[in-house]
Amino acid sequence: MLKNEYPLLLAAITAIAGFPLEHALIENGALGVGVAFVVIILVIIAVSMRVAHHAEVLAVHFGEPYGTMILTSSAVIVEVVMLAILMMNSHHPTLARDTVYSAVMIDINGIIGVAAIIGGLRHGEQKYNLDASNSYIAMLLVSLGIAMFIPDFVPKESWQVYSVFTIVVMIILYSVFLRIQTVEHRYFFRYQKPGVAPVREHTQEAEAAVLKHVSLLVISVVLIGVLAEILSALLEPATDLFGMPVALPAVLIAVISASPEILTAMRAALRDEMQTVINIALGASLSTVLLTVPVIEIIALLTGSRIEMGITPVQAAMLLLTLLAAMINLHDGESNVLEGAVLFALFATFVALTFVVI
Repeated sequence: MLKNEYPLLLAAITAIAGFPLEHALIENGALGVGVAFVVIILVIIAVSMRVAHHAEVLAVHFGEPYGTMILTSSAVIVEVVMLAILMMNSHHPTLARDTVYSAVMIDINGIIGVAAIIGGLRHGEQKYNLDASNSYIAMLLVSLGIAMFIPDFVPKESWQVYSVFTIVVMIILYSVFLRIQTVEHRYFFRYQKPGVAPVREHTQEAEAAVLKHVSLLVISVVLIGVLAEILSALLEPATDLFGMPVALPAVLIAVISASPEILTAMRAALRDEMQTVINIALGASLSTVLLTVPVIEIIALLTGSRIEMGITPVQAAMLLLTLLAAMINLHDGESNVLEGAVLFALFATFVALTFVVI
């Protein structure tokens, strides 16, 4: 166990050393800030890999759709923890907006794009349940519209009222979707290959291991939150010293939180399990919007400072292109290399725009 969980031990050591040394590192200039920033990012990613492992084990035990729900929920919790901590320690009014936008770009264009390419090259066309993709995309259109498109047209003096409205609507939508996903329409989010029996682990040993994996999953998320607190102190000095793009911190948060999902989705694509990829990518995007936005709006109401959630014209164009491409490509229950290449082209555009658009 110690051998497998060494990233958690490394994270604990980094956290213990980081708090008393963070001010000294900042005063040391570019070298101290740069080294500490990279080390903490790498440690957080290593811990995120353990999050992916424990979530995958739990996913196998509980089956679909609960498996991908555990994974996506874990990733969103990591994102919310990091985002909340960084927001309280920085003066970046668009950090939350840019993080949610980046997460959607990575989940849909990055994960589905790469998974469709590598899975298509190995297996040809990969099948999944069309009802799942249709349900996810419909919910994404509405939730993104309410949370990120409409705020551009809300008068400044009415932002508190719209924030309360957004919180209520997001919670209702998530509750409804959660029930649909786990009760009435569970079969939407599963795809059973003909002649292949579902694999479920219900041995006594597997049952006994559930508590261990749940505990380690919680510990991993807590450690990521602690490291995010240290990272928040280094974020602005690193941005100023190295001239990093303004949107890069948001992209880093999205990448770190999505790293468990990326690893799991790529493994699923190689096993010809495109349904798992769809559930992870679209489910993570939807969970990011429906869970992150209410937390951000609550923070805004408690602090009395409006947080900018209205997207820029470039972000609006990218989101519309992404959703349109997803609707066209995910319309037949089969993925292939061409569809993956189309989505990946949008992901590459997102990466380029991160460094080009200031």
